[in-house]
Amino acid sequence: MSRIGKLAIKVPKMINIYLEDHQITVKGPTGELVQKIPKEIHICLFQDIIQISKCEETLLARQKYGLIRTLINNMILGVEKKFEKRLQMVGVGYKAQIQDNKLKLIVGFSHPIIFQILQEIEIFVEANTNLVIRGTNKEIVGLFAAKIRAIRIPEPYKGKGIKYNNEIICRKAGKSGKK
Repeated sequence: MSRIGKLAIKVPKMINIYLEDHQITVKGPTGELVQKIPKEIHICLFQDIIQISKCEETLLARQKYGLIRTLINNMILGVEKKFEKRLQMVGVGYKAQIQDNKLKLIVGFSHPIIFQILQEIEIFVEANTNLVIRGTNKEIVGLFAAKIRAIRIPEPYKGKGIKYNNEIICRKAGKSGKK
């Protein structure tokens, strides 16, 4: 049985929640998010608390029970204050630029890598090598950061590549010299 699904969600004062048949809309100071609710899940809204319950005791309902609670909680956190991922580019000549709603990465290839910036997210470049990705939807922010990181995954010998700011790269010794 899900322990996460049982927990109630406290809604801050500045956030508005709307329930319409099998759909929840969360509005806050930073934006608006919409999520469909499966028919196996029932949502009760009391003043400033959201309680989630299962309509039926099936395997599918149990699977979705904790997931929906976490998704709704992330929606509330996202519209209250945006989610943020920080990336760091390590390598000689690596840099990032934003031009015309496009992110241009120079990471050691013969050509620059260009990403179209989505409307749901904001990207800032700090000191040419640090990227800050912000947005209300946690899934979109994480996916975009993962796509950027996948361009040049950090290698274990020198640590060159694109890494998350708090990521620790396990280093290898490399070739040993003459004995």
